[in-house]
Amino acid sequence: QVQLVESGGGLVQAGGSMRLSCAASGLPFSSYTMGWFRQAPGKEREFVIAINWNGGRTYYTDSVKNRFTISRDNAKNTVYLQMNSLKPEDTAVYYCVAGRGIVGVTTVASYNYWGQGTQVTVSS
Repeated sequence: QVQLVESGGGLVQAGGSMRLSCAASGLPFSSYTMGWFRQAPGKEREFVIAINWNGGRTYYTDSVKNRFTISRDNAKNTVYLQMNSLKPEDTAVYYCVAGRGIVGVTTVASYNYWGQGTQVTVSS
């Protein structure tokens, strides 16, 4: 069984920081691109950020540039999302995702496995 388990979400004030973690099991972690999507109420799922199998390439949406950083520890089968300078519009459920042989890194269908999500709420 493949499992992706997110942790670290919660409530934070605007301008604050938060670190999310995603622990993976049941898959060859070091062979997979790992990333994060998010979904706010009433909106479509949105690509946020991703990192390739060896950490040499990252991809991100313009709205989080210079604020969010993704990293991975292949020895621990874990990927991290460091979020700084948070804004109320960052409020969403954040999903950890895993995919292999990806062509469209920002496309939902490119990812084989999804976590259950963790809520991030940014207050004004």
